Amino acid sequence: MTKLKLGPLADDKPVKLAVELPAPVHRDLQAYAAALAAETGGSPVPPEKLVAPMLARFMETDRAFRRHRAQGN
Repeated sequence: MTKLKLGPLADDKPVKLAVELPAPVHRDLQAYAAALAAETGGSPVPPEKLVAPMLARFMETDRAFRRHRAQGN
């Protein structure tokens, strides 16, 4: 199996945010949680625990966003 982009989840103090997701995205998050658990040997985390690390990873790898932040905007 190829390595997933998302590694172990950090235990950090959360900020509450309510969002609505399409059902297929929720199912994919559940499947990703199961795949991550299988890869790391842990138990699946609730899908909502994946959203923040996935968004953070997305923003870290978005070159245009990094340039934008570097310009102070």
